[in-house]
Amino acid sequence: MTITTTITSLGHKGEGVAEIDGRKVFVPLTLPGETVVIEADGERGTLVDIVTPSPDRATPFCSHFGACGGCQLQHMDRPSYEAFKIGLVETPLHFSGIDVKVGRFIDAAGDGRRRATMHARKEGAGYMRLRSHQVHDLDTCPILVPGLAKAPDIARAVFQSVGEADVSFTATLTGLDVAVRTEKKHARADRLAPLVNRFKLARLALNGEMVLQTQPPIVEMGKAQVEMPIASFLQATATAEQVLADYVLNAVGKAKSVADLFCGVGPFALRLAEQRPVFAADNDRAGIAALDKARRFAKGIREVTARYRDLFRDPMTQFELNYDAVVLDPPRAGAEAQVRELAKSKVKTVVMVACDARTFARDAAILIGGGYAMSDLIAVDQFSQSTHIEIAATFRR
Repeated sequence: MTITTTITSLGHKGEGVAEIDGRKVFVPLTLPGETVVIEADGERGTLVDIVTPSPDRATPFCSHFGACGGCQLQHMDRPSYEAFKIGLVETPLHFSGIDVKVGRFIDAAGDGRRRATMHARKEGAGYMRLRSHQVHDLDTCPILVPGLAKAPDIARAVFQSVGEADVSFTATLTGLDVAVRTEKKHARADRLAPLVNRFKLARLALNGEMVLQTQPPIVEMGKAQVEMPIASFLQATATAEQVLADYVLNAVGKAKSVADLFCGVGPFALRLAEQRPVFAADNDRAGIAALDKARRFAKGIREVTARYRDLFRDPMTQFELNYDAVVLDPPRAGAEAQVRELAKSKVKTVVMVACDARTFARDAAILIGGGYAMSDLIAVDQFSQSTHIEIAATFRR
């Protein structure tokens, strides 16, 4: 059904919202105040034409925008873009009864994303099309670091070698780290091996197992160098990692004892340990091993006690939390079980980094209910042009 309508607001996925016959219809690529022609199908709308554009509309910088689903916000000018991203943080807090505003919005796109996952399919290699399970074939992606310029070509070569696959890329100091995942049974690693020399890769893995490595993929974290395990977590941009690490160090201040929970490979723990001993825990065994190895070979850092622990099922209890400060950087699911123990503890300072605004708001409410006050809330924009935002805040008793 073709309808001319007005966009009244934006949803949390960056889609324009129109009110049609008493129901909300979500229309990608539109902005509040615009009069548009759409094809409506239930609550989904597809943009046909813009009759009256918003003064906040900007010209997308990528020719693939609108077809490729990798970015959702390139049509916004900078002020409206930042306001939308800040709203992603503040709105869930408001609904959780927390009236705290974002104090700083930090552009952490840097030189681009150093991590990306592309889909290799018969129709090409790239990200999924907007609202589709079909892949949009890419020749380039301007939001990636220059070191990932050949990522679409590598993904296409993977398809030619083993068929349909998801291909994850990480740009490291020693070259590209490429991890291939496929559901195809009996995919042959030997067919992938030639890609290492062809594209000068540091490492290539298939379904979590190494195919070939010319040199360990290394990332610097403060004074330490970390050999990245296959498919381990890393902040999307190097700039964001540094911004968040600086924030954590400043918030922890002169605390003599610190625990870094959900520590990963140690972007915070290794920097914190330049000034004091640190306890670090995570349920990523390979990440813990990489952190421990980096600590042993780094110069100028104190002791880091790195332990495997499933903090979702086995959180550190209030009786174990004998630290001046605790740093949390959980995945999207948040850290509910752990913050419930922190809320009962005597820890003076909790510094939380989060990548999901809703679970962050839930966990923040638990800490506040346990007697903490939130301060210095920041939004760190490393997922440029997407509807994701990184968050950091400090909680003090």
